[in-house]
Amino acid sequence: MKIVVIGGSGLIGSNIVNRLRHNGHETVAASPRTGVNTLTGQGLAETLAGAQVVVDVANSPSFEDRAVLEFFETSGRNLLAAEADAGVEHHVALSVVGTDRLPESGYMRAKFAQENLIKASKIPYTILRSTQFFEFIESIINSGADGGTIRLSPALIQPIAADDVSAVLADLAVGAPENGIVEVAGPDRFPLDELARKFLAAREDKREVIADVHARYFGSELNDRSLVAGDNPRIGSTRFQNWLIRSSAQE
Repeated sequence: MKIVVIGGSGLIGSNIVNRLRHNGHETVAASPRTGVNTLTGQGLAETLAGAQVVVDVANSPSFEDRAVLEFFETSGRNLLAAEADAGVEHHVALSVVGTDRLPESGYMRAKFAQENLIKASKIPYTILRSTQFFEFIESIINSGADGGTIRLSPALIQPIAADDVSAVLADLAVGAPENGIVEVAGPDRFPLDELARKFLAAREDKREVIADVHARYFGSELNDRSLVAGDNPRIGSTRFQNWLIRSSAQE
């Protein structure tokens, strides 16, 4: 089986490529670095020739509202058209838990637009919505920084290790299309402000975290349903505390 991973040079993409190759699948890591550009269409036809499955984990280089929407709409249209021409049998895409619940976020609106393009195409598909990665917790904390304090929502978050997300995507890629949405999340839920305190304590960072129900998360106010999975998600095996100990030791 030939599987093309769009965004195959990134954090998630390279992990998926390694997993699929280890299991004996012909796997192509496609990205601008390898001459494949979904925004311009460069290299798509050649790369997708003979492919049965495409896994799209590409991300926008800019999170500015207009730029991120243009990225996912243009990239999505180009990729899906090329897949239709190539006879691709299964389109797998990584999305985000909360895309349908946080319309004030430009990034979430863009991901929702991407999902709708996939659903409207005639290609069998599986969309995996993931909760936030452990690896991005630090950037979320810093986004709420104001001098020596950090304001974050106390809403629940259910973060997951990027490695666990990659494992699920690799599994979905070799399975039958769901023609729907699958969710994946970490094994534990925390108030976001509490999670930040755990992270900062492990890094011996003395900044104070203040719980603020009006603190914005990529443009949106949160509630306890915004960033957690719904019913019957797939659950990653890595607990945040274990990941935190390992990652802090590598600092």
